[in-house]
Parts: sequence; structure tokens; C-alpha cells
Amino acid sequence: MEQHQIMQRAVGILTEALDMRRRLRENPDADVTSSGAVAQLLEEMLPRIQLPADAGAREVADIITAELGPAIVQITSALTFAFVQLAEVHDAGRTDMTSADVLRSIALHYESDGGR
Repeated sequence: MEQHQIMQRAVGILTEALDMRRRLRENPDADVTSSGAVAQLLEEMLPRIQLPADAGAREVADIITAELGPAIVQITSALTFAFVQLAEVHDAGRTDMTSADVLRSIALHYESDGGR
């Protein structure tokens, strides 16, 4: 999966979380469930790992780190980028943009030119 696709998915996850929070704020008894977007992203990005039957604990740790590390870095980078964008708008005291507006802007940027 390319970085711009990961970024769009991360923005989708954050947008869903914002919407869920808004619905709960409006109706604390609402049945608000996640779409499973986080699990789906992890399922698509994290590789299946084959471990040797005779692998020791250290070898298992090294294999898992090597196999999962790149995907975890990509996902974390996308979420961190979105957080920083939201934080900068908040810290600047901007009232002309909501969190949803910021996330929409990020998604459009990554949709229109792949984030380049």
C-alpha cells in the first residue's frame, strides 16, 4: 500500500472517530460502533509472519520487528502527520476550520496528487 493510501485511510479512521464522538455527545445512549477500519488497515498492511519452529525468543523478536516495523512506521507516520495538522490549527486559535475541515483538507490533498 502506498503512503498516500495509508494517509487517506488514517484520515478516514480519525474522521470516523470524530463522528462517533459527536454522536455520543449528542446522545450518550446511542449505539455507536466502529466500522472496523483500524482492523482492516492492520489486516491489509501487516504481513503474515512465518517463524522457525526452533527459533529462540531473541530470534522471534528480531523476525517480528523486521517484518512488522516498516508497516507500523508507515501507519504511525500517517496518524502523527494528521495529529500535527490538527494541533497546529488548534494552537493557532483558528476558528474558521473545524477538525473535520482539517481532516477533509488532508484527504483531498492526498487524493488529488498522491500527497506529493
